[in-house]
Amino acid sequence: MTDPTNHPDHSADKGAGRGPAQEPSALLQWDQPARTDGGRGAQAAEAARVARSGNGVPAWRQPWPIAAVVLALIVAWQWWDSRGTMSALRTEMASKLHESDSDSRDARVTARKAEEAVREAQARLAQLDGKLTESQNQQVALEALYQELSRNRDEWALAEIDQILTIASQQLQLAGNVQAALVALQTADARLARGDRPQFIPLRKVLARDIERLKATPSLDIVGLTLKVDQVSALIDSMPLVIDERLKPVAVASRPADAGFWARLGHEVWDELKSLVRVDVMDRPDPGLVSPTQAFFLRENLKLRLLNARLALLSRNETVYRQDMRTAQAWVDRWFDARARQTQAVQTSLRQLAAVSVQIEIPTIAESLNAVRNYKIARDRGR
Repeated sequence: MTDPTNHPDHSADKGAGRGPAQEPSALLQWDQPARTDGGRGAQAAEAARVARSGNGVPAWRQPWPIAAVVLALIVAWQWWDSRGTMSALRTEMASKLHESDSDSRDARVTARKAEEAVREAQARLAQLDGKLTESQNQQVALEALYQELSRNRDEWALAEIDQILTIASQQLQLAGNVQAALVALQTADARLARGDRPQFIPLRKVLARDIERLKATPSLDIVGLTLKVDQVSALIDSMPLVIDERLKPVAVASRPADAGFWARLGHEVWDELKSLVRVDVMDRPDPGLVSPTQAFFLRENLKLRLLNARLALLSRNETVYRQDMRTAQAWVDRWFDARARQTQAVQTSLRQLAAVSVQIEIPTIAESLNAVRNYKIARDRGR
């Protein structure tokens, strides 16, 4: 058997990079038995060929080069793909950076605007704080002024009510004008109601009691009676006296125009005789003769009697009122012609006026007046 180590390793000389692939072939050569001496050379040549061809397989059909090529392709593809990916990433990163820069610029602009808006808002807030402080001060001043005006308004209202009630009390006492006093009390109550103050409730209760008392008082038309007295006074100048009626000339009867001389003479003589003698029925005392001056004073005295009765009517003095009315009736019946229309109208009016009772118990409003004055005094003391 030939020692394989004695032969030079030509395959090793040809390709230094395939050492590991040639070692299995050398081992096979060591393990292969030697059959015959004649075939040793063929075996050696075969072994050399196998060693050169890589274990009997062609070089282009070996797996390692294919794997290396595939691996190189994969690496190249991966490099190309990673290059494209990196290029896309660079492009995307550049775009993102550009967008980020744009957003950053927009953010800076927005932040700047926000800062300006904040500064403006702070300035406005400072102005609003100043205005709020000013408005609060004004509100405090207005409240103080309102309280002062409210107190003054209440004082004015009470002073006005006091004056109204004082005038109404005077009218009620002097003239007995119940309607005027009632209107004054109702006006005062309405004035207190507009004030809408709880402290005015006791005053309104007192006013309500006086209003009810005045409403229950029998009404007397003083104004109507006064106007009727004035109408009677106006008719006095037009009433004829009794003496004026008696001294009227007798009407001469008309005579026919074709009467003769003696007939006309007889009628004239007869008329003269009739004017010398006058027959009158005397059913009351003779008033006597009254001169024109006396007639003037008679009428004026009658007017004064009616004026005095008018004053007694206003003052509710029934005694004086009835006495003056009776005197006026007696004078009219004695001195004036009862058959005249004016005299009859005056007599009728005098009888109606004399039948009226002017003595009416009129309540006072002193309770309301005292309540208002006491409230004013208590209010002044409470300050």
